[in-house]
Amino acid sequence: MPFMEHLRELRYRLLIALSAIAFGGVLGFVWWGVSPFGLPSLGDLLTGPYCALPPTLRLTPNPGRCQLLQTAPFEVFTLRMEVGVAAGAVLTAPIWIYQIWAFITPGLYDKERKFALTFVGTASVLFAGGAVLAYYVVPTGLSFLANLGGGQFITALTGQSYVSFLLTMLAVFGLTFELPLLVVMLNRVGVLPYAKLKRWQRGILFGLFVVAAVATPGNDPISMLALAFALVVLFETAVLIARAHDRAVAHRRAEQGWDDLDPDQPSPLDHQVEHVPSDDATPRYDDAT
Repeated sequence: MPFMEHLRELRYRLLIALSAIAFGGVLGFVWWGVSPFGLPSLGDLLTGPYCALPPTLRLTPNPGRCQLLQTAPFEVFTLRMEVGVAAGAVLTAPIWIYQIWAFITPGLYDKERKFALTFVGTASVLFAGGAVLAYYVVPTGLSFLANLGGGQFITALTGQSYVSFLLTMLAVFGLTFELPLLVVMLNRVGVLPYAKLKRWQRGILFGLFVVAAVATPGNDPISMLALAFALVVLFETAVLIARAHDRAVAHRRAEQGWDDLDPDQPSPLDHQVEHVPSDDATPRYDDAT
């Protein structure tokens, strides 16, 4: 395909992907105040961790209701748009991910396509797992922070500060859950063999706790420990996968005798051109010729 055709293909794929995200944003905006098919509304899902706080720790101007503060005229509209677009991007992820895949897949070999599919699928599952863990950890972290005042304070969060905090937690947990996948990928290409991982294991585990302490925006020990222990479990799983992979590679090299070859000896391959019989007078040559 000529270069200009590639640009047209890219423009077409981007147009479909952005249109899907925009359509999903409209759905997310409507979903904010609607409970489709008996599911909770997007607004209820978003305020769920905050509303999990005991009523004595949060501001409740209307008894029996859980509400955030609005401090600007268009704050709620802006938040609803931002959250709607984010939710729409998640809902329409199969569409725009397929567009990206359809653009890059013609340049990949079959083995590379399978490898990329495995990578994308695993990364999506890990990100979703991290986001779900963050969603259930946030109420505990907020409760810990709210109780630090010893009953002398009441939590009255604005919509902007709370939504930013929650979305940041979801993104941080989701992205840090990709670290074990990075370890496995580096092991596959030979950058991080199992021997190095085993030798550096203590330092890496300490580094994971440091990453968890720095990455969690709430700076509360509950979120930090939850993220750190989850990363430790995922890292140890990645180490076991790396160990199995390196053992399989070593076994395959031993069977084929790769490690016993002398680098100073010439190759045993026969480079002589074989004669190809022909019925006509036109000479024929093989690939080596």
